[in-house]
Amino acid sequence: MSEFKISDKPGFDDLVALMARLRSPEGCPWDVKQTFKSIRDYLIEEVYEAVEAIDKEDWQSLKEELGDVVFEAVFLGQIGKDEGLFDIYQSIDHIYKKLIYRHPHVFGEVQIKLAEEVPGLWEKMKKKERAAADGTPRSALDGIPTALPPLMQALRISERAVSLGFEWDNLDGVLEKLDEEVAEFKDAVRNGGSREEIEDEVGDMLFTMVNVARKLDIKAHDGLKRTMTKFRKRFAVMETELRRKGREMNECKLDELEALWQAAKKELKNS
Repeated sequence: MSEFKISDKPGFDDLVALMARLRSPEGCPWDVKQTFKSIRDYLIEEVYEAVEAIDKEDWQSLKEELGDVVFEAVFLGQIGKDEGLFDIYQSIDHIYKKLIYRHPHVFGEVQIKLAEEVPGLWEKMKKKERAAADGTPRSALDGIPTALPPLMQALRISERAVSLGFEWDNLDGVLEKLDEEVAEFKDAVRNGGSREEIEDEVGDMLFTMVNVARKLDIKAHDGLKRTMTKFRKRFAVMETELRRKGREMNECKLDELEALWQAAKKELKNS
């Protein structure tokens, strides 16, 4: 192994060399021990930290978090190299060629002027890519990762189906579907349906809500995040007020908690 030298102005190659050093026999025992599966959750965590920085418009944090995301990618690439499967440069080669292929309107002869035209072009190209090696067509939904957060996965499934024409004519149609799913959920609960049946109905309501949001050009997962942020703030105000009174939340009756909740809403709205 070539001697590792610390760089004053590191580039991508330096990061790859650093990772190789950490995974070498002379490196870090913890880094050497890691596997694809053990790094999986770190990758997810770093991506979400970058997403949080974007949501907060904290560009200094985003700069740092992107470095963490790149590091996890290089880490996985080094594991792949150590196991004789692939290296990070092959991953770069793959995405580089795919971007060239996916942009014939930039690097080829296809003429596209509007951003709205691009998704349709990509879907046609992806359809060709999804064909199995023997030429047998695969499902249009096969390329959507099942590891995506459920609401985001639901949106991607919905968008893919819509791109193939499987769509309500208008908003009223999907709102009627939501009413239908809510009614089926209530029936399942009131009629003593099994846990699996009720769970299915909850899923149907949520999936339909994702489509309602999509029809309104809203992302359901963003709406849920906003609601959770509001809940956290209001709940914190309630806790502060109860601490001021020297009380615990589980000592309060429901009507008292509701009054505290409404007071917290009013306080935050006025502020």
